[in-house]
Amino acid sequence: MQSASDQLPEHDYPDHWEADVVLRDGGTARIRPITADDADRLVSFYEQVSDESKYYRFFAPYPRLSAKDVHRFTHHDFVDRVGLAATVGGEFIATVRYDRINDRGLPASAPADEAEVAFLVQDAHQGRGVASALLEHIAAVARERDIRRFAAEVLPANNKMIKVFTDAGYTQKRSFEDGAVRLHLDLEPTDRSLAVQRAREQRAEARSVQRLLTPRSVAVVGAGRAPGGVGRTVLRNLLGAGYTGRVYAVNAALAGDGDPVAFDGVPAHPSVAAIGEPVDLAIVAVPAERVPEVVADCGEHGVQGLVVLSAGYAESGADGRERQRQLVRQARSYGMRIIGPNAFGIINTAADVRLNASLAPQTPAAGRIGLFTQSGAIGIALLAGLHRRGAGLSSFISAGNRADVSGNDFLQHWYDDPGTDVVLLYLESIGNPRKFTRLARRTAAVKPVVVVKGARHSGSAPPGHRVPVTRIPHATVSALLRQAGVIRVDTVTELVDAGVLLAAQPLPAGPRVAILGNSESLGLLTYDACLTEGLRPLRPLDLTTAAEPADFRDALVAALADETSDAVVVNAIPWVGENGATEFGDGEVLAASLREAVASAQAPTKPVVVVHVEMGGLAEALAVATSTRPTAPGRGAATAPGSRPAGLPAAPGTGTAGHGTAGPGTVPGAASAVPASAGSASALSAPAPAPTSGAGAGAVGDGDAGPRSAPVPVPPATIPSYPAAERAVRALAEAVRYGQWRRQAAEPGRVPEYEDIDEAGAAALIERVLGGDGADPRGVTLDTAQAGELLARYGIAVLPTLPAPTPDAAVAAAGRLGYPVALKTTAPHLRHRPDLGGVRLDLASEEQLRTAYAELTEVLGKPEELLPVVQTMVPRGVDTVVRSAIDPAVGAVLSFGLAGAASELLGDTAHRLVPATDRDVADLVRSLRTAPLLFGWRGSAPVDTPALEEVLLRVSRLVDDHPEVVAVSLEPVVVAARGLSVLGATVRLAPPPPRTDLGPRSLPSY
Repeated sequence: MQSASDQLPEHDYPDHWEADVVLRDGGTARIRPITADDADRLVSFYEQVSDESKYYRFFAPYPRLSAKDVHRFTHHDFVDRVGLAATVGGEFIATVRYDRINDRGLPASAPADEAEVAFLVQDAHQGRGVASALLEHIAAVARERDIRRFAAEVLPANNKMIKVFTDAGYTQKRSFEDGAVRLHLDLEPTDRSLAVQRAREQRAEARSVQRLLTPRSVAVVGAGRAPGGVGRTVLRNLLGAGYTGRVYAVNAALAGDGDPVAFDGVPAHPSVAAIGEPVDLAIVAVPAERVPEVVADCGEHGVQGLVVLSAGYAESGADGRERQRQLVRQARSYGMRIIGPNAFGIINTAADVRLNASLAPQTPAAGRIGLFTQSGAIGIALLAGLHRRGAGLSSFISAGNRADVSGNDFLQHWYDDPGTDVVLLYLESIGNPRKFTRLARRTAAVKPVVVVKGARHSGSAPPGHRVPVTRIPHATVSALLRQAGVIRVDTVTELVDAGVLLAAQPLPAGPRVAILGNSESLGLLTYDACLTEGLRPLRPLDLTTAAEPADFRDALVAALADETSDAVVVNAIPWVGENGATEFGDGEVLAASLREAVASAQAPTKPVVVVHVEMGGLAEALAVATSTRPTAPGRGAATAPGSRPAGLPAAPGTGTAGHGTAGPGTVPGAASAVPASAGSASALSAPAPAPTSGAGAGAVGDGDAGPRSAPVPVPPATIPSYPAAERAVRALAEAVRYGQWRRQAAEPGRVPEYEDIDEAGAAALIERVLGGDGADPRGVTLDTAQAGELLARYGIAVLPTLPAPTPDAAVAAAGRLGYPVALKTTAPHLRHRPDLGGVRLDLASEEQLRTAYAELTEVLGKPEELLPVVQTMVPRGVDTVVRSAIDPAVGAVLSFGLAGAASELLGDTAHRLVPATDRDVADLVRSLRTAPLLFGWRGSAPVDTPALEEVLLRVSRLVDDHPEVVAVSLEPVVVAARGLSVLGATVRLAPPPPRTDLGPRSLPSY
């Protein structure tokens, strides 16, 4: 029997349904529609499925597919009958299909909105999350085809498939009929289904990164016979780091050699296939034209990931961009992920891995900072800077063109990595800003994320980076990142300054800063720097130039115990005695005294930083540090770095990891090439004691975050030191702001519900405008009446405005509105420009109105050019501007600023992502530099900020509820001492841009 859809012509192949996905084990698969050309693939796939799985699928023994079955399962109309396949290496590993049915369960066409769905997963790939990924994608396809529900029949013994449905998070009903479990799923996304999807995404992408960082075996493809060259350099670095896995060298030129060959004692082979053993990670260092054959060799022999050091890709022009696309497609077809191309490499300092698959000659010290860069040169500089500061790394990645694996993937990994407490990112582009902001917010809730963004003002993406176009300025992106809890800095120096502080010290509980030292002048500079950064410094304590190390120690002990401060800055300059000699040596004694003071604190809760100026020998004393402090048992990532203020959430996966002790090769070669100087910033620390028996030797990356059999001793804390007060205070201020954000994030704001909002009425109006005859598919700007009606549905009243094309019409309008009135021009070149004289206020009579009308038309032009209007006067207040717009890269953004040329000139506008919470808008209003004008500046009356915040929340709700509202502008919004008035409004509607963050999981397409 043929279904209704069998007689319908097939629709065009929906190539937008194709997607690459990361599976639960970190591998990848491609999901695509099944076509008539897939008959042989389907038969081969079915032959590899066990009899038990076939029985679960068809409820009876079904050893082989008939020709009719093959035809039916490969011929679809892509509307009422759809089949999707998950493929690896071009072969099917799983299939899913739906057939639209009516209320009696019979084949049907639209408007029937239910479909029967069935899965089949090859046994070798069960447990990898393939069915869950297929369900997300087939559900998205069904919604696109106006199918709202899935029905499925599952045998009671088929627990795995029942779990796929029940764990998906959709609203569902279950019944038992005729010996089978009958499931009905409502396909409308829910908060739970979205949470499930994102949790699976996090686990899968984190696992894909973990596979790259913890390989059991590594092959260096392109290692030359002679020392030197990129391949041999990486091979030497792997060996020098003491990598704990197996290492192989691959050189295609060895194909004719009959005798075994070794490079640096490592077995060398002509290909990955010739190794004859499993290889997890391949480092590719061959010319770009030879990379495809290397990828095929790796993919056909089970390699899980590639680090492509080769250049000549998108950074080199159009041909390179196409070569890069082909590289990603080829690697993904085998289920492999790629770091690069044009990468510098990856490093994992974990004691049980010790992987240095990079061009950095030696492995950095083990520590608790995760570092990601998109530039090899910047990566070298950061490695050197962190080493000089005594800061160690958990992992380092320099991703080059980041064609596949990006900073988002490493955020997923570091989020619950117990060996990483601080995340540092150098980014030149953000490929998926929506996702990055979401991941950064979640990660920042448990550990600091510090970002420096390069290529901010170039107007285009760096060569080789494939990123979406964004219309919003850099300042707006920075504001949105700060809203997500990201610590946004401007230079790589500030990145290191903030990183070493956050990795070594507890977060400050507030902005109060104690200042002590032996220089009154340096204390005053520090005081001024604190005020500049918005901190609250206490009066500096001058120990005088006669102070000795013991005096510093006693003063620091007292400051740490003082409940009136939240952080301490110690200033130190050389003390010269009467005979011209320094009294406390080369700084080592002072360093020891400060460490002693910090160690004496029973529960360190305050960060301590040191500012030193030409302190002889102090830089050398500070540079002895080789690692940041590991986490003590039971503390986990939530209490590292340092001790966190009470009330902050704990990090997932907390526990003890092996990153706390330095492995062999702890001095980066990049760092050794840059000599430390007395003017460099450094860190005070003592060498870490050796771990006790059984501690620090556990596997890192094996998922074991449980207690160890023996405690790990905690070495004395590292105390960051800076050569300038401004640098120290700036880093401290970032920590203060981040700590405040963390405390607020622990109790997030809410999106208020307003009973007077008419969401259905607004939707009907939008549909009427966009669906009307002659509607422009690119969108339409509402007229004044329509804009007022739409805003009124959301409780936003716009002050009536009446046209005044003639003086008599102006007088009539004033009569209707009531005096006093305002006369304004609305011509585009004069709109919102009171400085050009296009506004006359407080017109109390007909005579004044006619006089003002004559003056406007005489000075500025004819009425038909000026488009004058009359509006009633409102209570005086502060003129503000409320806007919202949808950017294709970051989504809906809510903006606020004061009206006027001064604010526009200074760029004094604040931004938040939609939907905004009550806490977001309160912060939005107060984040302007001109915000004091709203709160009674110079004795003026404070305005009604609660009313202003309510309007901001209502605009946010409107844009969030109706993505067709692509732009809203309320200007001016006059906020008085009591209440406010919206004097003008512009609303633009358009078909909403696609929301990539709400669809099924997928990797960026190539």
